[in-house]
Amino acid sequence: VNMTDMGEPGSSDTFAITGTQSTNLSGSDGDDFFLLLDPSNLTGSVSGGLGNDTFDLDSSGASLSAGLDARFVLGTPLGFDSNTGSFEALLANRNIAFVGGAGMDALAFAICIEELAQACAATAVIVDVHSSVGTEPILLFGDEDQKRKWLPQLASGQLLGAFALTEPASGSDAAALKMTARRNGSGYVLNGTKVFITNIGRAGLYVVFARTGPDEKAAGITAFLVPADADGVRIGQVFGKMGLNGSPTGELVLEDVNIPESHRLGREGHGFTIAMRALDSGRIGISGQALGIAQAAIDEARTLMRERGHENSKGDVDVLDRLAGQGDDFSLADMATKVESARLLAYRAAWLCSRGKPFTREASMSKLHCTDTAMQVALDALQIAGHEGAVAGSPFERHVRDAKALQIYEGSNQVQRIVIARELLKAG
Repeated sequence: VNMTDMGEPGSSDTFAITGTQSTNLSGSDGDDFFLLLDPSNLTGSVSGGLGNDTFDLDSSGASLSAGLDARFVLGTPLGFDSNTGSFEALLANRNIAFVGGAGMDALAFAICIEELAQACAATAVIVDVHSSVGTEPILLFGDEDQKRKWLPQLASGQLLGAFALTEPASGSDAAALKMTARRNGSGYVLNGTKVFITNIGRAGLYVVFARTGPDEKAAGITAFLVPADADGVRIGQVFGKMGLNGSPTGELVLEDVNIPESHRLGREGHGFTIAMRALDSGRIGISGQALGIAQAAIDEARTLMRERGHENSKGDVDVLDRLAGQGDDFSLADMATKVESARLLAYRAAWLCSRGKPFTREASMSKLHCTDTAMQVALDALQIAGHEGAVAGSPFERHVRDAKALQIYEGSNQVQRIVIARELLKAG
């Protein structure tokens, strides 16, 4: 089967490829290919315009290559066995490998986290950390062996991922971390403590950052993949938090943990770059979490206002009561407007990420605006609820408690302002 895209560059086309067949598909630069594949039977290749970067599609030797800035969304209507193959594609200069995963982009990810957070912000952050900073570093910077070893387990949910960067003396200044990774023959010995680690005690794999070189700042940091069951790995204190109580957070302690060189992620001294890139896309997920909390707060406030008869406030109603109701109406309108503007900013950052374009500034803007908005909207909703909202166990007070952490983790909002200003000042 030979299929050639005759559309304009940047168009979208859907092709269903199932059964045993040899397939060749070519397209223009910037095309989006939506492919339904049976990887156990497919042979042949998929090729695009400029670039022609080829990756293994499955164990039969089939291959897939894309044009410049082409995007592949891959599905498996006949099922996919993660033991027999993998999906991989190139998005501009960003290597994206889907090994048994859904193959969706950053925008779909943000929407997914937003939807989860509307129901439970703690569940949302578990999935967010696992899918972004806990998995994406392997996907972007891992070698083929690392991808094939870890990504099927992470994509299937056999393993939960976690990201271990923060230390007791290095939070916002991540480059000042103290954990060491000392060379020992063909591997490394890791020692130190990480704190405020999401998914602590539940994760099966930690992306850990440690100092391998004499440089005391970023250039001396290297990333490692540390299995939770490695000798010397133990869980320290698990913290009680004001919010997000369904998500475990605590200390990861490494004591003479021997890690083979095959578990080093990227080259020595490249760890800080890996961490910052992971946090960029992680901030898109946190933006989605913030939007979910804020939307849930709006929905709760609107339901309560309707129960109080706000939508029927006319006729013989005391003037003061009418003014009080109008004040709540105005608050609800402002809340919804803020959330909608934040959503557009988050979706733009996600779109840029999906297209392989620079998005550091936009991700920081999104994280800053969405999380500040979530905090304010949660407070405004509680104010509308009044005494009902202040009762322990009410959804209003839970939204306030959950929202606060979002202004702190994945880079505090003060740090986001530093990043935004730096990006603006260096822009041409």
